[in-house]
Amino acid sequence: MDPTRKAFVAALLAVALAGCSPRGSRPESVAAAPEEPSRLVFRDVGGRELAAFVFRARSHSRGPAPAILLFHGGGWVAGGADWTFPRARRYARMGLVAIAIDYRLSDEVTTPVDALDDVCEAFRWVRRNAEMLGIDPSRVAGHGVSAGGQLVAAAATRGCGSSEGSFGNGGPDALVLWSPALDVVRDGWFRRLLQGRADPVDYSPADRVPARMAPAIIVHGAEDTLTPVDGARRFCERAGANGNRCELQAYPGLGHLLTRNLANQEDDYDPDPVASTDGIARQERFLCELWLDGQSC
Repeated sequence: MDPTRKAFVAALLAVALAGCSPRGSRPESVAAAPEEPSRLVFRDVGGRELAAFVFRARSHSRGPAPAILLFHGGGWVAGGADWTFPRARRYARMGLVAIAIDYRLSDEVTTPVDALDDVCEAFRWVRRNAEMLGIDPSRVAGHGVSAGGQLVAAAATRGCGSSEGSFGNGGPDALVLWSPALDVVRDGWFRRLLQGRADPVDYSPADRVPARMAPAIIVHGAEDTLTPVDGARRFCERAGANGNRCELQAYPGLGHLLTRNLANQEDDYDPDPVASTDGIARQERFLCELWLDGQSC
């Protein structure tokens, strides 16, 4: 990995573990939210276990609960499911079964195509085990950050090769995205990670918006230079033109992961606390209105 990407990944790790808290603030932590997940294996790939970390719904009491699968960022080359634990705990307290998912990271052998296969298998596994997990298999959302946003959006647009889910393609029933990489045709880093084994356009959500798509909400910095907001705008415009629900909240003057540090968006992240709080609230309200009948909104 080149030095710039190493810095980018290190910064993503620091921000993710802090729950996107601004510098100097107290991150959401296990001490503040003691709920610990159950670790279940949803896939074994060549002897490597991929885990699903299940946070049970804390307040849902009327039949099977909706679920949300969370996919971390990290430029497709770094990170782990634990990066999304702070948001998973919030969703569980709202009344969703929140499941943080491991996926394979890109290296000399593995590419983002393999990661997408893991994402699709996670959706299949969750729906196959809906009764055990206590969830409604027709209400399974996907939450994705940065590279994780590309993966979950690709599962919704390209599809997962089955007829499962509300939209009949095996992907998520709703999309909750944070600084997602939705246009990877113009992303040289993504192209390099594919190692010539696939065409980026086939995995670019903004270029594969179907006629019928899961409702989506996107939080983005208007000055993002890593995953430019133009891809999100194009994605929502194409979705909306077909009558699908796609909400984009772009915050002026902020960069990747809503950093205020526009001069350096690959390390030394400084997420804006007001915008971050507002973005989280908008995404939670979106899910409340969609599946929880306004509860907890």
